[in-house]
Amino acid sequence: MSETEASGSAPLEQNISEEPAKAFNDEPGWKKVDPTANKGPGKLSASILPSILNLYNCQATAADFEVYAPDATFEDPLMCAKGVKQIKSAFYSLPKVFTEGKMGDYLVQEDETSPGNGEIRIDNIQHYRVWGQAIDLKSLIKLSVKDGKVIRHEDLWDKRTLWNKHTVRVPLVGRAAETWRRFNMLVTHTLMGFGRDPRPKE
Repeated sequence: MSETEASGSAPLEQNISEEPAKAFNDEPGWKKVDPTANKGPGKLSASILPSILNLYNCQATAADFEVYAPDATFEDPLMCAKGVKQIKSAFYSLPKVFTEGKMGDYLVQEDETSPGNGEIRIDNIQHYRVWGQAIDLKSLIKLSVKDGKVIRHEDLWDKRTLWNKHTVRVPLVGRAAETWRRFNMLVTHTLMGFGRDPRPKE
């Protein structure tokens, strides 16, 4: 599991705002999954969480992307990826941009509506370093799961809703934001060789 689990660091609620945790606990059906507990992740997140941690810790391998459905989507404030190859490009680009990248403390919540189906939420802090400058980013990762595979992956920076034509008052502004994220993704996808897996290190 992650460095956070191994080190036994303080619970996430002590490091970031308690508001997200309270909101989760108030929602019927949601189950808190304590990654520091001996029981480990819940059923829904058990096979998915290790790969997601590898992606954010800049340790992604081709096998980690097997948790996604072929037509899965990934979206954050900078990019909107469609399909596994574009998702690969998005995460393979992290070590190219940042000299250091890892997920710090995190709290996992899951709502399994039926076996292999539901949603996983990861309330977390991401740590990056670029040009010698440290960047700490509060984030809420939302994973929609169907038949045991991630079909939608959203990374909400500062836990803010992504701008699109449905979430802003002026649909034209939302559509422009969507177009900008798609353009960024296509540029990144091209630069990263269209999702080509890196050669294994010898």
